[in-house]
Amino acid sequence: MAPLQITALTAERSALALPDLPWDAPLSRWPAEHLAALPRGISRHVVRFVRLADSVVAVKENTEELVRREYGLLRMLRRLDVPCVVPVAVVTGRADPDGEPLDPALVTQHLQFSLPYRALFSQSLRPDTATRLVDALAVLLVRLHLAGFYWGDVSLSNTLFRRDAGEFAAYLVDAETGELHQELSDGQRENDVEVARINIAGELMDLEAAEYLDESVDPIEVANSIVDRYHTLWEELTGQESFEQGERWRVQARIERLNELGFDVGELSISTDVGGAMVQIQPKVVDAGHHSRRLLRLTGIDAENNQARRLLNDMDSFIAASDRQNDDEEIVAHDWLAQVFDPVVRAIPRKMRRKLEPAEVFHEVLEHRWYRSEQAGRDIPLLEAARSYVEEVLAQRPDEQALILQTGLMDTGQMKAVGMDRDEAPLLGSTGPDGSDDADDPESDRIDGWLSSHG
Repeated sequence: MAPLQITALTAERSALALPDLPWDAPLSRWPAEHLAALPRGISRHVVRFVRLADSVVAVKENTEELVRREYGLLRMLRRLDVPCVVPVAVVTGRADPDGEPLDPALVTQHLQFSLPYRALFSQSLRPDTATRLVDALAVLLVRLHLAGFYWGDVSLSNTLFRRDAGEFAAYLVDAETGELHQELSDGQRENDVEVARINIAGELMDLEAAEYLDESVDPIEVANSIVDRYHTLWEELTGQESFEQGERWRVQARIERLNELGFDVGELSISTDVGGAMVQIQPKVVDAGHHSRRLLRLTGIDAENNQARRLLNDMDSFIAASDRQNDDEEIVAHDWLAQVFDPVVRAIPRKMRRKLEPAEVFHEVLEHRWYRSEQAGRDIPLLEAARSYVEEVLAQRPDEQALILQTGLMDTGQMKAVGMDRDEAPLLGSTGPDGSDDADDPESDRIDGWLSSHG
């Protein structure tokens, strides 16, 4: 029998505690003391969230070939700065106490503040939630294709979503069907888009059958929208544009449009026709995260792109209100951080600070301030709005810790796809009679009211 082998990224502190986990037991039978009951989407394989040191990781069983392949792909995607889960380790050589071999496992970091799409629909949401999720998935797919990654199994189920200033940011979770190329052909890209359209339609029809989709939402129409959304964004990022020699301002206009979409232009191809009368431009290297990088450079705040856009807009308002348009941008940013952002974050009681990320809290305080000001007929000071937000909104939201092994609440495990076996759609780890995780219990896997605040 081969000894247990753990191949881990040394940069991940959680990897040091991996040998302490019960690798001699099937993942479906791990004791509850090791499990973290976080929302989990549908998977072809056994997946569990596990407490490890001071963090939470996701553990997925698969064949050794696929585990190593996915681990390698996730590492490469991280180097390419594509939104995906962080690989931590590959565990092989597993066997039970009788020497019977067990499936190898892939270990990835849990993406904090993220949710699978089915969990988002476990509570009442805005009718446009499905459209916002599809928009986020379209952006992710474009970014993957720009990096040369062919997904092969695009779906909402293989994606995690984080709140992003009223929208969603999408992250790739399952890469086992993917391929990384220098550049994708049009056929590969179109196949991914078509797979996405078909899978999304099926996933939304499952929600519709379970009465979790707003009656005004047409699953087919929403699924079809990813095609137009993808092609529009792809054309804007990569399409060739022609104009007359005297319209060179259009070069800067194209760059500014891409910046507004959240992309930086690293390389631009500019050419002219034989007579020099017409100019053609085409972006060659585009990088996502324009607003996030600018905010990080100015303030050190690491945020999603829409969150960063919202914070930068507030910073611009601060600059205008204080008449400092001619001051050094970095100095003004430091003052905004000290006088505006930090006081709002500090106004959140320490026990509530794990409910949402600071950037999302700041965004919601700005939204709350706008509504309160409209109701009061006057401008509400920001700190007054922050205190009101804490009392009226944030206090009603339990944080992630409240999810751990709670029962008696909404069971998203009941949101099974039509025709799906009971054990195909477990979302949380619950305990069976022997204290181990019971994937076959249809009444297991409960999510507490925290989900109502995420969507």
